[in-house]
Amino acid sequence: MTAGQPRKAVADAGRIPGDAPRGPAAADAPGSGGPAVALAKPDPAALDRPGVAATRAARPARPARRVPAPLLNAVSLAAGVGVWALLAAHGVGGLPGPAAVARRAEQMLRDGTLEGDMLASLRRVLAGFVLGSVLAVVVGFLMGWYPVVRALCEPYVQFFRTIPPLALIPVAVVLMGIGETPKIFVIFLAAFLSTVVATLQGVVGVDRTLINAARVLGARDFAVFLRVVIPAAAPFILVGMRIGLGSAWATVVAAELIAAQEGLGFRMQHAETYYDLDTIFVGLVAIGVLGLVMDRLLLLAENRLTRWQERR
Repeated sequence: MTAGQPRKAVADAGRIPGDAPRGPAAADAPGSGGPAVALAKPDPAALDRPGVAATRAARPARPARRVPAPLLNAVSLAAGVGVWALLAAHGVGGLPGPAAVARRAEQMLRDGTLEGDMLASLRRVLAGFVLGSVLAVVVGFLMGWYPVVRALCEPYVQFFRTIPPLALIPVAVVLMGIGETPKIFVIFLAAFLSTVVATLQGVVGVDRTLINAARVLGARDFAVFLRVVIPAAAPFILVGMRIGLGSAWATVVAAELIAAQEGLGFRMQHAETYYDLDTIFVGLVAIGVLGLVMDRLLLLAENRLTRWQERR
């Protein structure tokens, strides 16, 4: 072994397999006064080592790009109308097509029939829904906050929940006459029963740790109720109101059978006598559109009032 061989052996011992040779074995850079450092190329086999593969697997994947919800809604709506038109074209059950329903809606808009019926139904739904929701929130908070009130009122709430509001129409007519009052009453009852149960559940389900922490910090009952209980129960209340809104629109059709002279339910019942499916479908679509718009408004209010809530 020559004098230069031990140095080469030491250099080779510290070299990782796959690295380029270092030291005097490297070629001199052209035009330089000394030896150049050769840049080692990565060994493809080294990239398949377990450590490198684990590092690659640990890197989080890029999140998939989400399709905007309005675009999905538009696609769903177009698909639904397409299926409807396809069924009507094949004569399934005498179903009227979208074009025929649109022509009848245009005719009803020109003579003012559709606009008057929509306003009449909307007025009744808003009156019953607002009254029922406001009273339901008050009663639900009292039942959830005070066990005595809950014990007194809960049997009645659960009893009337099992009775469909439509079954009370004959009683409402006998006691209240045939004017607007019985119509609004059954809508009120449908909205009230849905919202009061949701409000009660929201108040009862408030985390006791939050209430105790607020009291330890010196908050009184009114402050705890205002700053802790109401925000925590708000999601339940708004969900109950959305359910109550659907119940109100489902009830208005039957409620308008009580000696009504206008309204979407009245118009649909009148069209049934003449087997006028086009007019019936105009009423169905109008109720669905009005209900959907009101539900979207409630959902917008829910998103704004419960920004603190984690969502997917």
